[in-house]
Parts: sequence; structure tokens; C-alpha cells
Amino acid sequence: MDIQAIKNRFGIIGNSPALNYALQVAAQVANTDLTVLINGESGVGKEVFSQIIHALSARKHNPFIAVNCGAIPEGTIDSELFGHEKGSFTGAVDSRKGYFETVNGGTIFLDEIGEMPLGTQARLLRVLETGEYIRVGSSKVQKTDVRVIAATNRDLLERTQHGKFREDLYYRLNTVPIRVPALRDRKEDIPLLFRKFSVDFSEKYKTPSIQLDEEARQVLVNYPWRGNVRELKNIAEQISVLSSDKLVTANDLKRFLPEIPEVNRLPMLAAPQHQPGSGGDFASERDILYKLFFDMKKDVTEVKKMFFDILQNPNMAPAAEYHHPDNHVLHSYPAGNDMPAVPSSGISNNQPIIIADNKIDHHEEVEETLSIADKEKELIVKALKKHKGKRKDAALDLGISERTLYRKLKEYNIAE
Repeated sequence: MDIQAIKNRFGIIGNSPALNYALQVAAQVANTDLTVLINGESGVGKEVFSQIIHALSARKHNPFIAVNCGAIPEGTIDSELFGHEKGSFTGAVDSRKGYFETVNGGTIFLDEIGEMPLGTQARLLRVLETGEYIRVGSSKVQKTDVRVIAATNRDLLERTQHGKFREDLYYRLNTVPIRVPALRDRKEDIPLLFRKFSVDFSEKYKTPSIQLDEEARQVLVNYPWRGNVRELKNIAEQISVLSSDKLVTANDLKRFLPEIPEVNRLPMLAAPQHQPGSGGDFASERDILYKLFFDMKKDVTEVKKMFFDILQNPNMAPAAEYHHPDNHVLHSYPAGNDMPAVPSSGISNNQPIIIADNKIDHHEEVEETLSIADKEKELIVKALKKHKGKRKDAALDLGISERTLYRKLKEYNIAE
């Protein structure tokens, strides 16, 4: 079956190269029994790809079931997948078949596979490798012939490095990877999808179909769509129902689009595109580094100001020592009129200041560390002291997530 026929059959809108490639891989792998791992952000339509693979396979007349691993409590997921015997746990008043038994000969779609507990992952690995499983509370080995398609919106390889996902299971699931592109990566498809949704909703609610002017179309295309196709569909439905004018302008459209939070409007290079294997906490770590750099700049500015004050007014203070804000002694000078006088004219913020005086026979420099790691650790310690050890408040003050703060505490061995 060609790509266009698949799109027509499953109602897929779009012509972007990334989408076409994902559909091509799904069609090629469908008629095999290979395990498939579908990667993609929430709302891109990963379950549709699992249905395409099942419908084009030799198992198409056998059962298909979709299981959301993140929605099943950890204590019951083994029972749901593999079944249990009567009395095997509290509440098990009867024996029960699991999905791997009821879907024998068909296909099981495991969505949000990254949320599966480690113990269940070991059981799943055995099913994938040998086709065998054991019901909860039983000792009898049973066989099953089920094709597994898994999906995730997380970086599973990164989770394996943190011990949250089994590495052997990852490579067993990742036999054939399919990446479903995010909506912002196929902007040319956004107007087509919006048009399709608006026509569908006009028929559903028996209202005139809405139209976008050119400026509104540009706003639609450039919006980031973090919820992807699901979010776009919801916006199209809202506008179809609530818009009084069926020709929607840019201002009208903006009233329906959620505001994007303003986060750290700091000068920076363009953010790199997300790549497989990149960490999820990059933005949070970048934020704390920016905070460190600005604090360091503030310290340098205060030191410069102190020197200019001394040079312009030698009698400004009786004390012989001047201190950095962090209590580091920078230089010692004689008090009173013995301070070398330097004319203030001609001094520029961008030029070095040279003091020549034979009376100064000792010059000591105490260089503050410029290590980013040390400054980061120092900021974290200060934040914890400020908030009396409350991690949540300290993380909020630092501008990072509580999870990132916890990881940094372990990394720098900071005692709370």
C-alpha cells in the first residue's frame, strides 16, 4: 500500500518529508513480527501509527489492545498484563487472564512504556525474548504469541543511564524505531490540519466554516504547539464554536491561543534543536548558569566601583583595608593622605588603571575562583541556607526544578 493510500485510510493530513518517512517505515515493518518503538512528543499521534502497523500486518484479524502504562498503578500492572491466580493478593477473589493471554495471536500497544516499573520491565523482557510469562501468584509457565509495539515521549536511553529503565529492554524494544515528528517540525502541514478540523467541526455543530486571514495564518504556523495535533484540534474546535466572525483575524486568533510563559529573557544563542539522547533538564541547567554569570558580573562591577571611589577620593575612609562583598581582602593601602593620588580625568571603564608609587612595596592578589561548578555549588548552598533547607523554595529561587536541585545536591555532595 502506498503512502497516500495509508493517509486516506487512516485520516492522516500532511505532506512533510519527516511524516512521510515515518509512514514509510511503518508500512515496511508492518508485515513482520519485529518489535517497534515509536518515539514522539505527546499529541503527535503515536497510537495511530500502532494501528497502522497492526492493520497492515498478518495479525489484522486478531485482537489489538492499547495499554497506557502510565495510567496503571504499580501494584496492579503485573496483574493487568500477565494475569493473576485467585488469592495471590488482597482483593484477588478470582483468577484473571492478563492482556498477553487475551490478545494471544494479536498486537499489544504499550503506550508510555517509560513509566513501566522496573520489575514489570523484567517480566516484559522475558516475554519478548522467549514468549513466556507467569501469572502473578502462579508457578506455571505459559506461552503467548503477541506482537509488541511500544511508544514513549521520553528519552529512554537517558533513563537507562539513570537506572530508571532497563538497558537490555531498551535495545530489545528498539528493534525498529519510528520517530513521529512534532507539529512545529512540519509547519507546512499546520494550515491543512486546521482547515480539516474546522470543516469537521462546522459539520458537527452545523455552523459556517471559519476562515483565517493571511496574518492569522502566519500566527497559527509560528505558534510552538507544545500539545501538537491534539492542541491544534482543540483550538480549532474552540474557534468554530465561540468565534462570532467566521473570518478570523490575527487578534481574534491570539485570544484563543494560550500565553507562552515568559522565561528568562536573557541574551542567548538560538536554542539548539532537541536531539535524541539529550537530557531533559538542559533548560534548567542553562538558567542557573546564566544566574551565576550575572552574579559574577555584579561582583566585578562592585570591585571596579570601589577602586574608582578610592582613586577619586583618597580620604574617603579611615580604614586601611577594602573588602570584596564576599569578605575577601583585595589590597591593603596606608590610611589617610598616604594613599597615592591619581587624577580622575581620563579614566575609562574600559581601560586598565595603573598605580605607580614606590611606597607600595607589597602587592597581594587573592583571585576568586571562576569555576562554574564552584559558583553553582555556592549558589545552591546559599539558597538552601536562605530557605532553611526547604528544597522546593530553594529550587524556585534558583530558577530550576526541584528534581534538578536534588540531582545537584547528590552531584556536589552537599549536605542539607
